[in-house]
Amino acid sequence: MDQPITPFDLHRMFLGDYSWLFYVEVLVRVVIIYGYTLVLIRWIGGRGVAQLSVVEFLLVMALGSAVGDAMFYPEVPLLVGMFVITAVVVINKFLDKLIVRSQRAELIIDGTPIVILRDGALDIAGMRARDLGSDEAKAMLRRAGVSNLGQVENAFLEVNGGLSVFRFRHHRPGLSIVPPAELVAPTPLTDAQSAPGGLACCTSCGLVEQAVLVVPREVCARCGTCAWTAPATDEEAAPSSADD
Repeated sequence: MDQPITPFDLHRMFLGDYSWLFYVEVLVRVVIIYGYTLVLIRWIGGRGVAQLSVVEFLLVMALGSAVGDAMFYPEVPLLVGMFVITAVVVINKFLDKLIVRSQRAELIIDGTPIVILRDGALDIAGMRARDLGSDEAKAMLRRAGVSNLGQVENAFLEVNGGLSVFRFRHHRPGLSIVPPAELVAPTPLTDAQSAPGGLACCTSCGLVEQAVLVVPREVCARCGTCAWTAPATDEEAAPSSADD
């Protein structure tokens, strides 16, 4: 039967029954777990750390666990918790300084931005680099105020998960993403002769092609699908405003 815990036992609160060598082991554990978690977060990519850098996100996770354990578990001495918190903060500070001083370290730790849209159509290679689906990319673009892919020259997914959108000065015909295809499916284009302006766009990535070359069933050169619709102009894609 476990011995009852004596409240306000200062030796138990601060030191417990551990030897000083145990603190060396704790430091090694912190470094290993911190490094392993850093690798996993880098593998997840920018979407998992939205609006925070990888190092900041990892700091929040590590401090949350270290602080909580020392606060709630009486068998965890305060000195051990304080030591873990200090070690995490020192490692985080070291990585911050390393990122500032070394561009190579910054690329390894934080990663790089990727292109998810280029010239009015989704960039499939960039999206695959972050395991980003076309529907998810379109949702991010809608949140940035994009209603038609033809509005956008380039869009970048930043290392912190944010989206940077650069629009064409003069919008082009492109794939309308408002409303979402899950709510209203694009109307299939089956006759090249009926294509407005002689153009067709891929319903998946938004690539615009000459309709006579791809309609009805040619494979999209960018994403490999074979579903085409009539591209919308910016005016057609923009939602109309209701009168008050």
